[in-house]
Amino acid sequence: MSKVKLAVIFYSMGGTNYQLAKWAEASAKEAGADVKILKVQELAPQSVVENNDVWKATADATKDIPVATSDDIEWADAIIFSTPTRFGNMASQMKQFLDTQGGIWAKGKTINKVVSAMSSAQNPHGGQEATILSLYTSMMHWGAIIVPPGYSDPVIFGAGGNPYGTSVTVGPSGEMIEDVEAAVKYQAKRTVTVAEWVKKGIQ
Repeated sequence: MSKVKLAVIFYSMGGTNYQLAKWAEASAKEAGADVKILKVQELAPQSVVENNDVWKATADATKDIPVATSDDIEWADAIIFSTPTRFGNMASQMKQFLDTQGGIWAKGKTINKVVSAMSSAQNPHGGQEATILSLYTSMMHWGAIIVPPGYSDPVIFGAGGNPYGTSVTVGPSGEMIEDVEAAVKYQAKRTVTVAEWVKKGIQ
């Protein structure tokens, strides 16, 4: 059986979701997957980004990462999304990316993609779960196979116990409050494993 092809697709303004994506990438590669790490297109004006030191630093750090396209969705057997919350929903940059996949959706190209999601916010109850659920709603319309971590490993509890997907609180200085690295890596490995099952079944 060929390797699972995984796309890790993120949006990050302050760097948190970029870090989550990198941990997921590393774990998935260790699990034997062929991995692409991709960002969604920035929608904010360049002048706004450059006037915010943290935002600009993240843009500079991710400038060489390719922007995700419909071709990447078609290529992938599995996708891990990572997005900050915006008023209890995914960031508009991620939403636009999903909304522009109507062409491949209409051709059935999103069916049976194995997907999982992660999120961040500035408060422990700042909308992380609702953000992940909002993304999963779109995945239901895609006909995707949603793979949440659930409570399938003790590392979930160590990261705060979110069964929908790894989520983290970001402190005032941009630091992650909870230690979620192990949970992210577990979630990525679980996503690859389920994708292997699906891929083997389809073949």
